Amino acid sequence: MTMRLVPDPGLLRWDDGRILAGGAPFRVMRLSARGADLVNDWIEGKPASGSLARRLVRAGMMHPHYDAAQSRPEDVTAVIPVRDADPTDLLAALGKSEVIVVDDGSKRPVPGAAVRHDVARGPAAARNAGWRLARTPLVVFLDADTVPEPGWLEPVLRHFEDPAVAAVAPRVRSSPANTALTRYESTQSPLDLGTEPGLVRPGGRISYVPTAALVVRVAALRELDGFDEDLRFGEDVDLIWRLIAQRHLVRYEPTATVQHAPRASWSALLRQRFDYGSSAGPLAQRHGAAVAPVRASLWSALAWALVLTGRTGVGIAVVGGAAVLLSRKLGKIGVPTSESLRLAVQGNVGAGRTFADAIGRAWAPIAIPVLMLSRRGRIVLGLVALRHLLDWTRQRPPLDPIRWSLARIADDVAYGCGVLRGALKSRSPAALLPSLSDGGGRSSVPVSDQAQR
Repeated sequence: MTMRLVPDPGLLRWDDGRILAGGAPFRVMRLSARGADLVNDWIEGKPASGSLARRLVRAGMMHPHYDAAQSRPEDVTAVIPVRDADPTDLLAALGKSEVIVVDDGSKRPVPGAAVRHDVARGPAAARNAGWRLARTPLVVFLDADTVPEPGWLEPVLRHFEDPAVAAVAPRVRSSPANTALTRYESTQSPLDLGTEPGLVRPGGRISYVPTAALVVRVAALRELDGFDEDLRFGEDVDLIWRLIAQRHLVRYEPTATVQHAPRASWSALLRQRFDYGSSAGPLAQRHGAAVAPVRASLWSALAWALVLTGRTGVGIAVVGGAAVLLSRKLGKIGVPTSESLRLAVQGNVGAGRTFADAIGRAWAPIAIPVLMLSRRGRIVLGLVALRHLLDWTRQRPPLDPIRWSLARIADDVAYGCGVLRGALKSRSPAALLPSLSDGGGRSSVPVSDQAQR
């Protein structure tokens, strides 16, 4: 099948296309003249192939698009774990597709279930029981309260033309309604990863995808022995990261859409966020720094620590020094000084936002009481809360800014309480620790001197 490449929205190019920058983690790549010509051809829509194309895809600098898929809907079995839920709408949307329903200990047995657990064993065990019965090369995991939109599967299946792709996730959008809760979830659901396609990897722009809707190769599930049944929450993140650790590719395809029912109440939403946060401790035990609430350079961390302790001038000097070092490093391969300085500033500003997010979210149960003790700390908390109003201005969600900001704060604190609970239960602070690199203005700026086809 013909593959074409689409540049990532964040891709930067200089020196007549011989220098590329972007991806996740951020990197800079210098191409040969022949490589630059190939990239120009691909951006113009010509078919792509070869080692350079594969390298750009794996770097997240460009994204593949296939004209058609050899895999058909009949090559996919739907696995639906159910516990005290009604999957009628989902089954109707799936039509004549091969379906395996797993009843995970429902109070009333689910009619037509292929497997029934007498007691609830959790979503990992339910999904494992389902995919192991599949007779097709692909399975799609769908939560019982999801409904795929017509035509959703075709763009997902195209990605499996690449044999390195083990899993692909569609966009999971909150079902529309007109309450304050549903309007909030329409833009803040943790299942909705946005409108931009991308490669999934820890620490990247898309660091996970949920199994509320996920298509996976059965062979890859067999390789890993499926989901880790010891995990009550975060089993989907763990599976994705284990696939990636085995050099498989996982992709996010937002042109395919699945609707997901929003939480029934604010308390249910906050409980969900707490549960998600509690997975950070067990995940940190298995995946280390992949769970880190902050990923930044040592320079950025030092600069913002100085600013927060009142030594703003010294912090600015540190940022300036990091910018000079980065410009020298990138200048050796031809990146203009002005662009290097811009990248350094953007990286440090981005790191500041990351620290603010951590203070208000993952670190909230610890950071908020400590910062409330001092005037400077209270100013910091005010600035941290202000980021929600800035987000509201940028996103214009269908909810007024006051309720939006209050909901965001409650959402963040609930998640942070879950993170703390998970860390205490795991008897390890790993889920709370930042991941700091020794890079310059960006958290990671690996440099490749040459890249051929």
